[in-house]
Order: sequence, then C-alpha cells, then structure tokens
Amino acid sequence: QVQLVESGGGLVQPGGSLRLSCAASGSHFDIGAMGWYHQAPGKERELVAVITRDGITNYADSVKGRFTISRDNARNTVYLQMNSLKPEDTAVYYCNAKFTTTKFVINAWGQGTLVTVSS
Repeated sequence: QVQLVESGGGLVQPGGSLRLSCAASGSHFDIGAMGWYHQAPGKERELVAVITRDGITNYADSVKGRFTISRDNARNTVYLQMNSLKPEDTAVYYCNAKFTTTKFVINAWGQGTLVTVSS
C-alpha cells in the first residue's frame, strides 16, 4: 500500500506566498523522485517541479525564480515553496512520487490541493 497526502493549498493574493507539503508512505517501498504538477480547469496536468532523492531539481520555465522544491528524506516529505504568486498559478496541485522495489515501480499521485491566487 502506498499513499501521498498533500496539504497547504488555499486562497492567496497576487504576490503572496504559500508552502505545499506532501507526505509519502509505503511499506516495503523505497521512495525515489518526487514532484509537483498542477492542472487548471480545461487544461492538461503539467509538471511544475521535480526533485530526486539526491536533491537534483528541475522546474517549469513559468515558475523558475519564484518556486522552490525541497524534500526531507527522513520524513519522506516533499515541499513546494511558492513565492510571488500570480493569478495564472491558480490550479489544483498534485504531488507525485515513485515508489520502488527491486522488482517494480509504482507512480503514485496525491489527491490534489487547490491553490487560488486572486484579489
């Protein structure tokens, strides 16, 4: 059994900040790369940021310089610090993680947390 639980979404004014958290759990699995995706109404889900377990990161061009992804491997938790938020950042944000054994890998998703950037 694997699970990802997100928190931290909400309503924020343009220029404000939010910090999203995602806690992963899975018996008998190692947790590899973790990331954040978002999906706005009527649009496809797309990558926001990803981080390997060794700390290598990659970001969508639209969030570079504003968002920071980080992780705490001891707590199996990934974070997304979002600064200088814009209305176009409004979306449901989903946590993603790879749960691996020596035999197979599970690509898991959280339930999503809504971020609304509006006055």
